[in-house]
Amino acid sequence: MGLLFILIIPLAAAALSLVPADRRFAPAITIAGALAVLVLALKAALTVIKAGEIVAIPDWVSCNSLSALILLLVAFVSLTSAVFSWGYIERHTGADRVKKIRRYYSRFNLFVFSMLAVLLFSQVALVWVAVELTTLMSVFLVSFENTRQALEAAWKYVVLTCMGAAFALLGILLLYWAMKGAGGRTFTWEELTAVSRGINPKILKTAFIFILIGFGTKVGLVPMHTWLPDAHSQAPSPVCALLSGVETTTILYVILRLLPILNVSPSIHAGEWFLVSGLVSVGAAAFLLIQVKDYKRLFAFSTVEHMGIIMVAVGLGGSAAHLGATYQILSHAITKSLCFFAAGSTLLIVGTREISSVRGLIRTSPIAGGAFLIGGLAIAGAPPFAVFLSEFSILQAGIAGGHYVAITLLGIFILMAFAAVMFHVNRMVFGKPPEDMIKVALPKTAVISLAMALVPVIVFGLYIPDSLYQLLRLAAASLGR
Repeated sequence: MGLLFILIIPLAAAALSLVPADRRFAPAITIAGALAVLVLALKAALTVIKAGEIVAIPDWVSCNSLSALILLLVAFVSLTSAVFSWGYIERHTGADRVKKIRRYYSRFNLFVFSMLAVLLFSQVALVWVAVELTTLMSVFLVSFENTRQALEAAWKYVVLTCMGAAFALLGILLLYWAMKGAGGRTFTWEELTAVSRGINPKILKTAFIFILIGFGTKVGLVPMHTWLPDAHSQAPSPVCALLSGVETTTILYVILRLLPILNVSPSIHAGEWFLVSGLVSVGAAAFLLIQVKDYKRLFAFSTVEHMGIIMVAVGLGGSAAHLGATYQILSHAITKSLCFFAAGSTLLIVGTREISSVRGLIRTSPIAGGAFLIGGLAIAGAPPFAVFLSEFSILQAGIAGGHYVAITLLGIFILMAFAAVMFHVNRMVFGKPPEDMIKVALPKTAVISLAMALVPVIVFGLYIPDSLYQLLRLAAASLGR
């Protein structure tokens, strides 16, 4: 029943957020719902560690180790984003404030529900529906500020991702045909894995390519990534934390669930597809990070880089590389949410997204400046933060596996991205602030969410609890050999 409540709670919170009440009611009910989901997600993860897969409704709702890991991340980032939203949205609403706040939190909860549904649905066709719900439920959040740029970004987001959805749907239909040809009965992840040896490799490969292109658009893989920086630069910062920190990973989860099925047919060369698409994404992102002029777009391009790194790790194959991939999923989600909270705090302080207009942030606001510096260092891969360890483990696994060319390229791109991110962060955080800069106090909820996001970024770079490490190992094992 716990898995069902994980789906029911955000739906209930979305409905209650629209109740005509004090403007504090909607954020309070959203935070309470997010906290309840986090507790249930933690309970589900502990159950998966002890007993394996959880089945709430056979063939409909279930949770394995990989979905449990990402479920936990979605729940945590949803909670911190809900806390950050309270003060942030208050300052970004003008006339008709109460109605805008209600609409925001209702859509926020529906967006969270759609991501949770992707992870918990067993029926592959329903997973596709849930993936499309993530677009429909988030597009109004991207355009929340109702400016020309926000509306343009929202339209670009919905058009490109819906085009990707059409490709993915073709792949899903081909996958269903292939499964039926192999004697499968129910179109679930478990049934696909069970009959994978009987699936026609040519049909399976074609289906995989369509799904990779279609869902790769939502993940932000190059060259289907162009919506991502626009949407992230215009959406409210707590929404960016969800989009960049966990939505991309949630959709990537769907692609990763295909890996054990693909590995049964060596002629598909699934590892090479993952490896090439990942290296292209990391390399393109490294160059894009150099020329970026908007600090929210800076973190958006960083997401493209990290999705590529995960793809490379999966493509390398082997238990060590797959463990590095799951660790990268964890470290990226917690770190990127911190980065966008820092970016949102900076926007509240300086009122601009232009990198060139921000100087001496650490003097103007020590909290925002300190969070921006730590977030930049952490997401760029500096020790002792979590991203450094996950990237190091991937590089180490690649060298041990003899993938010298791929690892050399990956190492060069990571170093380029590190230098680009820190160049921009250094310019913004240090130096002399403008003399006419007016100091603005951050909302208390923004400070609280920054502290909540900062703790795991630091802790998981130094120590991983045994239960979390077990979950990472189980999630890596679910990816196959």
